[in-house]
Amino acid sequence: MRLRNVKGSREAIADSAYTINNPEEMKGKWKEYFGNDHPIHIEVGMGKGRFITELAMKNPNINYIGIEKYSSVLVRALEKLDAWNETGKSPVKNLVFIRMNAEEICNVFAQNEVDRIYLNFSDPWPKDRHAKRRLTSKEFFRRYDQFLIPEGRVEFKTDNDDLFAFSLEEIPLAGWKITEFTHDLHHDAKMMEGNIMTEYEERFSSMGNPIHKLIAMR
Repeated sequence: MRLRNVKGSREAIADSAYTINNPEEMKGKWKEYFGNDHPIHIEVGMGKGRFITELAMKNPNINYIGIEKYSSVLVRALEKLDAWNETGKSPVKNLVFIRMNAEEICNVFAQNEVDRIYLNFSDPWPKDRHAKRRLTSKEFFRRYDQFLIPEGRVEFKTDNDDLFAFSLEEIPLAGWKITEFTHDLHHDAKMMEGNIMTEYEERFSSMGNPIHKLIAMR
């Protein structure tokens, strides 16, 4: 279960150089913010930030933006970056975080501003009446359509069988194509290439749970 209450987390996030406190003001200006024309990849629901932080460290020519709803989780990602910087190694300059509800994402990114979206172990929202809140719902994919470049893609990983089955059916309803998918990522050599595990992925796979993954494009 995610941590919900860490004293001082909101203050730490507000004071960090790695967070954007007024993301709506950045809409259409992200390349200007990063100071280059590198591709922009975002992770929606980044949790404690292991996945996107490792990506940023390994790919300096890509800019990364992590989005997380819960302050008490996001602050853990900031702690990781602070610990890295204290080692004296080159600081991570191509990564920033936003604390926000994913439903507001279209207020933050302009048309064709994002090249790739990562969704990792998203909240399954198991009740049917909450289906539109799932990050792989047709409602969310219509949001992604507003700011992802035409050739952009969405990558989704989960260990939840029901959520993955829902996603395979739902995504085409939004006019997208599922170009690749697997029900056992860690035994699929092609889709496993370059894979970076999240905290949840490492935990679930160590328990023997198969990891599902799909890639969706227009």
